[in-house]
Amino acid sequence: MLMHPDLMLEMVNERHREMVAEADRYRLLAGARRAAGRRKTSAVRGQPAGTLASCERSAAVPAR
Repeated sequence: MLMHPDLMLEMVNERHREMVAEADRYRLLAGARRAAGRRKTSAVRGQPAGTLASCERSAAVPAR
């Protein structure tokens, strides 16, 4: 099947734009995942990790 050169060029450009957009989405998502990983802090036993009281029996007072 023969295609008009302008149509073929338009198809190639559209595919290129799709690939660039996909790479941008991947880069942004990877950056967000890295940032979320850095924000996570491990809770220390005996110290509250948030606004809720611990489920441990040793917790006598609610967390601040």
